[in-house]
Amino acid sequence: MAEPRRLPGAVIFDCDGVLVDSEPATEEVIMANLARHGLPLDRAAYRAMALGGTMRMVGEAAAARGASIPEGWVEAAYREMFARLSEGVAPIPGVVALLDALDAAGVPYAVASNGPREKMAITLGQTGLWPRFEGRILSAHEEGVAKPDPGLFLNAAARLGRAPQDCVVIEDSPAGAAAARAAGMRCLGFAPEGEGAALAALGATVVRSMAEAARELGL
Repeated sequence: MAEPRRLPGAVIFDCDGVLVDSEPATEEVIMANLARHGLPLDRAAYRAMALGGTMRMVGEAAAARGASIPEGWVEAAYREMFARLSEGVAPIPGVVALLDALDAAGVPYAVASNGPREKMAITLGQTGLWPRFEGRILSAHEEGVAKPDPGLFLNAAARLGRAPQDCVVIEDSPAGAAAARAAGMRCLGFAPEGEGAALAALGATVVRSMAEAARELGL
């Protein structure tokens, strides 16, 4: 019989696609934007290019593929995205129960995202998750380091007062999984739609639901 898992010292969540179901709306907005700038992409191609990156990285990748990316594109793309997200997003199924279980077990947690704080204020704010992360919300735009660099996760561990090796990351992107591995942190690769090979290749333990993540965390 397998030994029960020891509780982690802390859990670090990605935001989009892990805490909130914001990625479909975001993808629709940016795919339409890039099509207007000369780069039509299907969803699979867009995800391969953009998932887990910053908007600056997306713009650079799109330009390298032939899109006409004007000056100020990042700011304009964010304005479009924020307007769409303000229309409504939902929390990822099961994530509230997972946070409740972490609270009950006394395990601290943070969110570390490549996205800007304003975006998280919209998505976490309307789902009621913002107060649960107050003081433990890290944005690459403010920290000055973005995934796949491990610095964002290392900063989150320091904010929580935990050693990196005692933290577990929950991520849905290869960039995030790579950052977790580089930080020396265990990673749960959240892949509810059946994908996950790229996450597993980077050392993540693939989970299909937040209930499965809770079991992997020893909750």
